Amino acid sequence: MTEKLEIYKCKICGNIVQILHSGAGELVCCGENMELQQIKYDNGEFGEKHSPKKEERDGKIFAHVKTHPMLKEHHIEFIQAFYDDKNLLVTKFFNAEEIPEMEICANSDNIELTEYCNIHNLWGENK
Repeated sequence: MTEKLEIYKCKICGNIVQILHSGAGELVCCGENMELQQIKYDNGEFGEKHSPKKEERDGKIFAHVKTHPMLKEHHIEFIQAFYDDKNLLVTKFFNAEEIPEMEICANSDNIELTEYCNIHNLWGENK
């Protein structure tokens, strides 16, 4: 059973999909079941490089991952912000040379952040 907004990855080709509507079926790619990407949380040094953070500057709120490398072989692929109990989703994709940061336009205390590293997968904001 898949759940809305879960992320799955193919172990063979690297395809990544996000669920938009929950369903009972299994996701298959390259002839094998896709792997659910569990959100990781880590307050240590490794987690510090991966966990997205909120920052207020000049009256605006930004989500970023400042200490992660942004190299072709190791980079943040995207940051996602979920608002209002996951009824609104904003995703920003990044190229390897870009700074992994996005402005959060909604003014809400209920914003959840995740980011996806091309090597270390899905990370959540440390609370």
